[in-house]
Amino acid sequence: MTKPRKIIIDTDPGQDDAVAILLALASPELDVLGLTCVAGNVPLPLTTRNARVICELAGRPEMKVFAGCERPLTRHLITAEHVHGKSGLDGTNLPDPAMPMEEGHAVDFLIDTLRAQTPGSVTLCALGPLTNLATAFQRAPDIASRVCEVVLMGGAYFEVGNITPAAEFNIHVDPEAAEIVFKSGVPLVVMPLDVTHKALTTRARVEAFRALGTPVGHAVAGWTDFFERFDMAKYGSEGAPLHDPCTVAYLLQPDLFSGRHINVEIETRGEFTAGMTVADWWRVSGRQPNAMFMGDLDAAGFFALLTERIGRL
Repeated sequence: MTKPRKIIIDTDPGQDDAVAILLALASPELDVLGLTCVAGNVPLPLTTRNARVICELAGRPEMKVFAGCERPLTRHLITAEHVHGKSGLDGTNLPDPAMPMEEGHAVDFLIDTLRAQTPGSVTLCALGPLTNLATAFQRAPDIASRVCEVVLMGGAYFEVGNITPAAEFNIHVDPEAAEIVFKSGVPLVVMPLDVTHKALTTRARVEAFRALGTPVGHAVAGWTDFFERFDMAKYGSEGAPLHDPCTVAYLLQPDLFSGRHINVEIETRGEFTAGMTVADWWRVSGRQPNAMFMGDLDAAGFFALLTERIGRL
């Protein structure tokens, strides 16, 4: 067996973050070095709480969880309780975590880990606003060349925005941070709404989680039931998109996804378009490609992987 791939999950849990983290912790192909929390779906005190709730649910109380940036680089924090509920993990009642937070700041953990590990051996899996990653790259420019790749959930092109008409939530919360990451020269794999909106829950898919008959299966079903209501009303769709697990699924089965290596610029100044990912899908700009921008996925294969792995916990 090949050695597990070392990853750090940067996250703002959120129900779909929770499913992504559970998928990673259930997968022996991945060695999760730690979770770095950022403000996003809910404020930082809740994202750090939720990350530990998820680790304990997965039976991993030894997992390192670090608190990171509590607000974007230059903007006021925008959160998404209207989607995720007051706690960020509404839909399933779980006890407060007993496991402690790690000492030290998430950004320092990112820098120290990337400097300590073999260059090119650590993948950063980013599920929220990119504030922690951008801060680390700014503070320690030497680490960018040591990252294997950044696989992130963020952006949109053909599906346009979900928090403004032009912007996806994670990028819109901190466009300046996204710009730093997209200009960093680090290999990027982007899971935009174009892909995640094809990873839709259905009644059968939610019930498959519940039918696992485990505490984790019931929690995942409860979470998807909760935020499904919001998205079905908004999009008129059959279910809700499971955005963040696409990043972890890509690390496990990249052939579930297809896309193009293109140039993606982040709009930071637009009056109506701040946070837009300007994806040169048709390669008309002449700008150098900087991201593998995904456009499609095998939804049946994605949910089969998710259900099988969640069933291991």
